[in-house]
Amino acid sequence: MKIFGREPVLLLAFVAVALKLSSAYGLDVSAEQQGAIMAVLSLVVAVVTAVVLKTGAVAAALVNLAQGVLALFLAFGLEMTAETQVLWMAGVESAVALFLRRDVTAPVAATRLEQSSPVKPQAQA
Repeated sequence: MKIFGREPVLLLAFVAVALKLSSAYGLDVSAEQQGAIMAVLSLVVAVVTAVVLKTGAVAAALVNLAQGVLALFLAFGLEMTAETQVLWMAGVESAVALFLRRDVTAPVAATRLEQSSPVKPQAQA
């Protein structure tokens, strides 16, 4: 998978270096904030990867992205109680489930063991 013709890891590395250089030359961003920014960018790449590669992990990627964005806001000074954070994440998870649940399909048995049962069905009387 490529974004703008480049591997996502290379783009993330470039952004990380640019962010560190910017903070060295006057951008007021702490190490914690830099970490939060990079985490959110990594999570965005994870969401894009899950969508493009059709791994079935879109819901998990979106929930993780929401957690990362919340952590980013907290790193930049948002004051929020733990209870409020839990409520926001529950709301996000509910919304993701509501919109993606209709697209979930039953898994297909992949191994021989999953395709048969060691328990013989009984004849109906």
